[in-house]
Amino acid sequence: MTIHNITATRRSFLAGAGLVIGFTLAPKVFSAQALEGVPAGGAETLSPMNAFVKIGADDTVTVLSKHIEFGQGPFTGLATIVAEELDADWSQMRAVHSPADDKVYANLAFGLQGTGGSTSIANSYEQLRKAGATARAMLVSAAAAEWNVPASEITVSKGRIKHDASGKESGFGALAAKAATQTPPAEPTLKDPKDFVLIGQELPKLDTLSKTNGTAVYTLDITADNMLYAVVEHPAHFGATVKSFDDSEARKVQGVVDVKQVPQGVAVYADNTFAALKGRAALKVEWDLSKAETRSSDQLTADYTKMFAETGIQATHNGDVDKAFGGQGVQSLEATIVFPFLAHAPMEPLDAVFIKRADGSVDVYNGAQFPGMDQKTAAKVLNLDPAKVRLNTQITGGSFGRKAQFGSPYMQEAAGVFAATDGRRPLKHMWTREDDIRGGYYRPMYVHKMRGAMGTDGQIVGWDQTIVGQSIMGKADLDSTSVEGASDLPYTIPNLRVIAHNTKLEIPPLWWRSVGHTHTGFAVETFVDELLQKVGKDPVEGRLALLSKEPRHMGTLKKVAEMANWGSPVPEGRQRGVAIVKSFDTYVAQIVEISLGEDGAPRVHKVWCAVDCGVAVNPNVIAAQMEGGIGYGLGAVLFDAITLGDGGKIVQSNFHDYRSLRINEMPAIEVAIIPSTEKPTGVGEPGVPPVGPAVANAWRRLTNNPVRQLPIVNVLSA
Repeated sequence: MTIHNITATRRSFLAGAGLVIGFTLAPKVFSAQALEGVPAGGAETLSPMNAFVKIGADDTVTVLSKHIEFGQGPFTGLATIVAEELDADWSQMRAVHSPADDKVYANLAFGLQGTGGSTSIANSYEQLRKAGATARAMLVSAAAAEWNVPASEITVSKGRIKHDASGKESGFGALAAKAATQTPPAEPTLKDPKDFVLIGQELPKLDTLSKTNGTAVYTLDITADNMLYAVVEHPAHFGATVKSFDDSEARKVQGVVDVKQVPQGVAVYADNTFAALKGRAALKVEWDLSKAETRSSDQLTADYTKMFAETGIQATHNGDVDKAFGGQGVQSLEATIVFPFLAHAPMEPLDAVFIKRADGSVDVYNGAQFPGMDQKTAAKVLNLDPAKVRLNTQITGGSFGRKAQFGSPYMQEAAGVFAATDGRRPLKHMWTREDDIRGGYYRPMYVHKMRGAMGTDGQIVGWDQTIVGQSIMGKADLDSTSVEGASDLPYTIPNLRVIAHNTKLEIPPLWWRSVGHTHTGFAVETFVDELLQKVGKDPVEGRLALLSKEPRHMGTLKKVAEMANWGSPVPEGRQRGVAIVKSFDTYVAQIVEISLGEDGAPRVHKVWCAVDCGVAVNPNVIAAQMEGGIGYGLGAVLFDAITLGDGGKIVQSNFHDYRSLRINEMPAIEVAIIPSTEKPTGVGEPGVPPVGPAVANAWRRLTNNPVRQLPIVNVLSA
């Protein structure tokens, strides 16, 4: 049995010997012998130290990334941190996914191994600095012993170890085996940040070459001899279950091997993808809708709005809000804003490969955002000890939160489909684009009710906000992810009240890129802008007056205003809008310039973006994440909604009716990174929230029409 699509990089990683700060690492992709329990290329013994750096005999340095690489840059960021403290040359650096281990590779923000919340660099910064510094100290100790010279006289620079007095010099690889026997320092000495030579530089991403020349291996690329392909027919209504099915026509399709009912629907097994899909299309399934969600999106909106009159959960209550609205000379403004369900729509839909070995253990290959959780879930479904399930994390074509599912429901389905076979044939379980768009686990639908009061001095004296929507965490009490960005407003408002209502639906919710800030950022920043306009205040100067106690907010906003030359004349037929949102401890301010497009919708020409994310580990990655976040957020605010039609049936199915921003619609983007000595914070998500309200604010000033429902284009064309 052979697994194909093994890259040369992975072969060299598996076969090379050298220093590893970590424990024994199982191969990521197995040869025919390894599948039968015989290690490929001989057993490799790795030093049981602690857990992130491998140095090969060829001088390469491989960083074991505890965070999945799905385009947001942890391979490059973590390798940069290690290389800095190791004094390696960037050309030496490599990165691979670490094994699944919730203890050794725990995300320090979560307590288990996982990627999300823009925490990859933030939680790993000190940890990986120490890993790099430890490896450097061990190499120096090995060199001192080998050359019989004092360690204090040895220098390391650009991957070369030197002792000037004796003229001795070495690369890392020649000393790696001996270094692995050295005792690591309990507290390695870290560099003074003023001495950084790599951190802060625009280094090329480690995964760019393989992703552009086609050698990068995704889960969908992995094949094995005699492999089965499986797809599942899911219901078109959330909460529906299989009542009965007729598979007679499906079984007539050449290549279809079997059809089985599973808890999530009906699985079709075939010798190839085409047969599996054709067989699924031939199924006749009768669904039980007795417990299904049958309300339309319009009905849900009406039901959500009714909850404004009910007693909710208090998130924030400062001052006397009701009194503030009754003050003499106070001007007030009200708004209700509707946010739709949003799918994540990553380029690579969910998929997984299962291979059973002769000893009864199982290898699982997938884009695991929570590897330990996926491993344990697969083991439970397959009735195996978790030690008998090896989870091999693959690089992944996007996620945006889609693969970060507590309880691993996708793995439950995929493992269940494999468990329903005898396990003799490897199996690839796949979701199509339609499965993904219609598969739930959406950014929930929310409705906000806003009330604001402006005093006679033009200051906001009262703010009353009610948020209705599902708790992503499934909580009965306050879910902080529903109100983040609203309950902790940066603006100085003496009387502030934020109330939440949790709704119960059959539609499974999930965090979506920037989580609660996707809707609170829009609601807050458009409403602040309207209030300022109501009393004739400039959008930037008015915000700065409200942010006097928030210096990093102010610095970011001032920078973006400088970049856009705010206050200068705007070209005829255009308008500008501004927004600033702090999310995941990162401050992002954006100004957009728009016009009225030929289709009557906003045409975004330029986005200026200023970001304060603490120490900028790799400005190239930071800028790329801001650009990607702007494109992602802009596509959503303009075009995207998952809607339920009459009877609750899902309307959208693919990119033709749930579309991404097209290349000709992408605006010019200018990014500035605020210099900082603060600890680094995340950049994967914070670029998303400001662009929507900035566009809506520009649109309101251009057309005099405030945006009360998203997406903008669909609402305009309705």
